[in-house]
Amino acid sequence: MGVVILVLLVALILGGVGFALHILWWVALAVLVLWLLGFVFRAGEGVGGGRRRWYRW
Repeated sequence: MGVVILVLLVALILGGVGFALHILWWVALAVLVLWLLGFVFRAGEGVGGGRRRWYRW
């Protein structure tokens, strides 16, 4: 009985990790798209004045 509980617990942990990694890939993709959009839209603003960086650091 203990082996069955152990196998179910391992399957639950691995399933949860897989789901979390899947969600993290989608979050990373969304951040990448926002980063690229910010880069593209800020690049066109520096026409009149000096060249500014689009990021804060």
